[in-house]
Amino acid sequence: MKRYVTIWFPHLLTDWMIRRRPELRDISFVFAEPSHGRMMITAASKAAQAQGITEGMPVADAKAVEPSLQVFDGRPGLEEKLLKALGEWSIRFTPIAALDLPDGLVLDAAGCAHLWGGEAAYLEEIITKLHTAGFDVRAAMADTIGAAWAVARYGTESCVVPPGEQAAALLPLHPAALRPDPAVLTKLLKLGFHRIAGFASLPRAVLRRRFGEDLLTKLSQALGQAEEFILPIYINPPYQERLHCLEPIRTATGIGIAIERLLETLCRRLESEGKGLRTAVLKCCRVDGKTVQAEIGTSRASHSPAHLYKLFELKIPTIEPALGIELFVLEAPKVEDTAPQQEKIWASGPGLEDASVAELLDRLAGKAGADVIRRFLPDEHYWPERSVTPASSLKDKPAAGWRLDRPRPILLLPTPEAINVTAPIPDYPPMLFRYRGRLHEIKKADGPERIEREWWLEAGEHRDYYTVEDEQGRRYWLFRSGHYNEDQRGQWFIHGFFS
Repeated sequence: MKRYVTIWFPHLLTDWMIRRRPELRDISFVFAEPSHGRMMITAASKAAQAQGITEGMPVADAKAVEPSLQVFDGRPGLEEKLLKALGEWSIRFTPIAALDLPDGLVLDAAGCAHLWGGEAAYLEEIITKLHTAGFDVRAAMADTIGAAWAVARYGTESCVVPPGEQAAALLPLHPAALRPDPAVLTKLLKLGFHRIAGFASLPRAVLRRRFGEDLLTKLSQALGQAEEFILPIYINPPYQERLHCLEPIRTATGIGIAIERLLETLCRRLESEGKGLRTAVLKCCRVDGKTVQAEIGTSRASHSPAHLYKLFELKIPTIEPALGIELFVLEAPKVEDTAPQQEKIWASGPGLEDASVAELLDRLAGKAGADVIRRFLPDEHYWPERSVTPASSLKDKPAAGWRLDRPRPILLLPTPEAINVTAPIPDYPPMLFRYRGRLHEIKKADGPERIEREWWLEAGEHRDYYTVEDEQGRRYWLFRSGHYNEDQRGQWFIHGFFS
């Protein structure tokens, strides 16, 4: 069963203006555009209409009626832009929405109303949301677009026309509810047809001969006797490019050319918007109906086609074309803003700001995997396990500086590992320690450095850390947990490696 909702915005432009400037809510104002040497009103606010000022009236005449009238320059094309935005918003209520220029929307509501508890609740929800957003609207639901359009604009109130009852809803309405041409409407009124019921029952041949084919078509469509089609709003995915192939692609060379073309188009769009992608997914739709895909990621936002192609080039051998690929789809599900870098005449070393560094890391991640590359930043904690935090990208900035007053190991174990230690009296560094079955004789040592546990986060013993060097010159970070105890000499751990 087909069900349609039409939404009418009787004050679309003025409602939009009031949303931007709430102080105009109770003030008379209009939009005007030049026409044949005169400024003509194209839209009037409710307050202006209450003074008798209407669309199509010269501004000079309107000023005579309301001297304090505010006049704003008209914006050609603004209605379509607003309706398109509202139509995209309304897709939350239906998958199919269409523009009804110059002041309405049409929603295909078949199978949607039960999600809101019924047609009445569904229609009420739409109206309430739009009212809350600041738009004055009228809406109606019926089996046909014509019936819903007529009831929304010429009915007594927004309502739901029961299925199959569009004829009963249409007949009492004014002929203008059928959307006839102005000349046809004038002729109908001159002949005394002030209601659709006056001529709806006349023979079709008579209506066609006197009023033309268009009126007959509009009447048949509104009654459900003829089909009426709409052009749905298509929402292009935010960052997606598609490439259809005239012939199925079965070679690696062809796949590479397709990727290059998609990247050039997508990166040009990203660059114009000041953005770069962090992840990209290539979907290859094959002739046999299956889809294979490849995904890449970058350490910083990038819109460089050459760099991104090198990352995809590593994935081409994993793409199985089978009988051939007929459609390529490139999506960028994660994008970020890119800050333009200031060029320098002299530069000692750009470091992480150098784009070539990020591109190198991306290629290494593409070959060895993203898990093998890590970057850490200092964190505001003294407890070693919490003193560093992983960075999500090269753009992340540290919240605190690295500690330089005390040596810290290059590699910190995520969890300290227990070791066997031979140590003299308390506060002396160990002389020997055994780690993973190997005995290390300590030649040099520095310490202890006591690090207290962060009591506001967890309870536990303090640690006394020692930096030690064995007979082969390798340096380690060891600690004793808690105070020295004759009964618990084994409370020693290794926590990091210096070299």
